Amino acid sequence: MSLAVLVEQFLRLHAEFHPVDATFMGLDGHDGRLPPADTEALEREHSMLSRLAQEAGRLPAGSSSAERLELKMLRAQVHVAIRELQHRPRFHNPTWYTGETAFGIISLLLPSDPPRHPDSLRQRLEAIPGFLASAQSWLGQRAIPRDWVRRARLECGAIVRLLEQGLRLHPLWSEALEPPIRSALASVRQFTANLEHHPEANPASGEEYLEFLMREAHGLPFGPQEAERLALEGFEQYQSELEAMAARLDASRGWREQLAALENQHPPLEGVIPTYEFWNQQALEAAEAAGLVTPAREYGLTFQTLPEWARSLAGDLYFLFYRSPPAGRAGSGSPYWVFPPADPLEAYLRGQNLASIKITHVVHHGSIGHHTQNARARASGVRLGQLAGTDCASGIAFLSGGTMIEGWACYVQDLMKEAEGFYTPQEQLMLKHAELRNAAMGLADIRLHRGTWGLEQVRRFYLEAVGMAEGRVWAETTRNSIYPATRLMYWLGTQAIRQLRQAVGGEPRAFHDRLLSFGSLPVGWVAEELHRG
Repeated sequence: MSLAVLVEQFLRLHAEFHPVDATFMGLDGHDGRLPPADTEALEREHSMLSRLAQEAGRLPAGSSSAERLELKMLRAQVHVAIRELQHRPRFHNPTWYTGETAFGIISLLLPSDPPRHPDSLRQRLEAIPGFLASAQSWLGQRAIPRDWVRRARLECGAIVRLLEQGLRLHPLWSEALEPPIRSALASVRQFTANLEHHPEANPASGEEYLEFLMREAHGLPFGPQEAERLALEGFEQYQSELEAMAARLDASRGWREQLAALENQHPPLEGVIPTYEFWNQQALEAAEAAGLVTPAREYGLTFQTLPEWARSLAGDLYFLFYRSPPAGRAGSGSPYWVFPPADPLEAYLRGQNLASIKITHVVHHGSIGHHTQNARARASGVRLGQLAGTDCASGIAFLSGGTMIEGWACYVQDLMKEAEGFYTPQEQLMLKHAELRNAAMGLADIRLHRGTWGLEQVRRFYLEAVGMAEGRVWAETTRNSIYPATRLMYWLGTQAIRQLRQAVGGEPRAFHDRLLSFGSLPVGWVAEELHRG
C-alpha cells in the first residue's frame, strides 16, 4: 500500500473519530456529526489505528524530503493517537466533551468559503444529547483533577449562552433550530449537574509519557531532564538580561513597572482597529524591506470586531483572536477578531496598548507570524504538514506541528528586531519578557508533568517569577495540565529555529522561506532535510 493511500486512510480515520477537527480542517462530509463516544469507541479506534501503524511500519523511508517527512508525520501521529488512548484517553476528561460540544457548533458559525450548510448545524445540535449522555457512561464517578471539572463547568456556561443567545444573532439561525436547542440545553444542564461528585485526581501525565511526546510527536533528540535543564538555564539567563535592560532604560524603575507603563500607550477607542491595520502593514513592509521573509500578501487578513453572537462566550472558551483557516476551505483570507470595548473602558484600552498590538497581535499572530506560516503550510508537499497546524476545539490538529507553528511565531517576534526601527527600546523590553515567559512555561510544563511541581506551585511561579497577570494564571495552568508537552514547544521550537539558522547560514529570506515551505512539521525533522542540502 502506498504512502499517499495510507495518509488518506489516516485522515479518514481521524475524521471519523474527530469530526469537529474535520470541520476545522475543511475535510467535508462530517459537519453534521459529533465524535462517537459510545463505550466501544475507544476499542474501535485503537484497533483501526493499530492496523494502520502496522501498514505504515512496512513502508520504506522514501527518496524525497516530502516522502520522508510525510512518513515520519504519519507514524508519529498514529503512535501518539494510540498512546493517548492507552494512557490519557480523552473520554476520561470532561473538558473534551464540553470543548467538542461548543466548537462543534462554533466551527459551523465561523466564516467559511463556501459557507456551511444550515442542515449541518441542526444535525450537530440534535447530536448533543446523545454525546453528553455517553459522557456520563465514561466519566461516572471517575477521579478527575478539580481544575478540569471547573473548566468544564465554565465551558458549559458558555455553551448555554451560545444556545440561548448567540445562535439567535447568527445568520444561520432559523426557527427550525428551536426544538434541538431545547433538547441540547437540557442535556448540557444535566451534564453540568453530574460534574458535582467526582473525587480529585493528579493531573500530571508522568515523566515516561512526557518523554514519549517529546521524542515521538515533537521529534526532539532529548527527553524531559535535558529539556528542564535547558529551560532553567534559559529562564535564568533571560531574567538577568531583563533586569539589565530595565536598568539601562530607567534605573529608577524595575522591569515590571516599566512593562506596566507600556499599557498607557494605547490608541483612542476609535483608533483600535486602524492601529492593528496600520502596524500589520508596517510589519509586512519592514520584513520585506529588510529581506527577512516573504510575507503571505496573496492571502488576506482583515481585522474585524468580534461578532455579536460570540461576545458572551469567548472568554470562557478556547476562542482565538486568529484561527488558522481550514486548508480545504481556505478562501482568500482570514478574519482577525478584535475584542469589542468593555467596562471599565480604561482597562480595555490598556489591554489594547501599542506594544501588545505590535508584538502579540500583528507580528506573532498576523503579518509574518501564524498568518504567513499557515499560508505557506497549505502549499506544502507534505499532506499532513498542510493540516497539522489547524486550530481545532482544544488546540492544533496534530501535536507534531507544534514546534514549527509556535516556534516560528515566537521566533519572528525577535526576528523583527532586524528590521531597524520597527520596535522601540521599551518594546524590546517586552520582547525579552516574552522570552522569559516562554522559557518559564516550558519549565513549568516539564516540572508539572514529571510530578516535581503541583498546580499551585506552577501558579505561584507564574505570578511571582514571571509576572503573569493574575486573571490569566488559572486558565493557563489548567490548560498546561490537560495538554502535556504543549507549552514546552514554544520555547524549544524557537530555540531550534535559531540554532538551525545559525548552522545553515545564508541570506535570511531564502532560509526562512525554505523553512516555511515544508509546512507544520517538527523543526528537528526539517533541519535534517535542510542539512541534506
